[in-house]
Amino acid sequence: MSKVSRTVHLALVQMTTPGSISENTSKAIDLVRKAAKAGANIVCLQELFNAPYPCQSEAHERFAWAESIPGPTSEAMSRVAKECSVVVTGSVFERRAQGLYHNTALVFDTDGSQVGFYRKMHIPDDPHYYEKFYFTPGDTGFTVAKTKFGTIGVGVCWDQWYPEAARLFALRGAEILLYPTAIGWLGPDKDSVGKSQHEAWETMMRSHAIANGVYVAAANRVGKEDSIEFWGASFAYDPAGNLLHRASHSQEELVMVRCDLDFIDTQRTYWPFLRDRRIEAYGDITKRWVDS
Repeated sequence: MSKVSRTVHLALVQMTTPGSISENTSKAIDLVRKAAKAGANIVCLQELFNAPYPCQSEAHERFAWAESIPGPTSEAMSRVAKECSVVVTGSVFERRAQGLYHNTALVFDTDGSQVGFYRKMHIPDDPHYYEKFYFTPGDTGFTVAKTKFGTIGVGVCWDQWYPEAARLFALRGAEILLYPTAIGWLGPDKDSVGKSQHEAWETMMRSHAIANGVYVAAANRVGKEDSIEFWGASFAYDPAGNLLHRASHSQEELVMVRCDLDFIDTQRTYWPFLRDRRIEAYGDITKRWVDS
């Protein structure tokens, strides 16, 4: 009997968001359709894809951009997943209750059913990234979504810097780690530290792929919004740390990569990091700091 292929095709949507929430949502949905026609099985949209990045200032009126789940944006994601028979994921500005908001990643399977729900755990607070003003830290844990085309873990932007998060997604069975992202340069930083910042971002993500033996990909915003020039450069790495594709820094792009999920087992047998973990020795990892 011939072996059933576990090859899936992943698409990352890198786009600008110049319009209204409804216009940006429609634009993203059309790009999902385009990806599906090109053969994608899984489509990842960028962080907060239906609006300009809201956190460059602390503006109370921007809480009006949030919506309940289910709501217009999540329902549009569900419909296009079913229409195109693809898995769709991305993050939305969730209004959970009065005065309680999250940055929430959703996953919809090929029949339109919601199979993934994750609230961003790590919330930054930096110049023009004032996310703590808007978002409550997540309380879902590092959940994974079992879809028709494999098990995926979806973190959101700042989550991608934490090896603990990537490990926990992998330990729950994630074969592909996806990170909807909004990361870029502030004006004066680009010339002085821009190259090192970008390389650090990609190096961290590549290390998640190698250390966990999984596919890792980021779908980033592109273009200039107020003080941030978003990097674009959406990318994907395989479990051995090989770059599959890196998008442009300046243009909208649909990144398409092939993922052989059987390669995960092969790679993990050659580099058996999960086998050799000394879990009995890691208790201090749950502490804020360890005094010597």
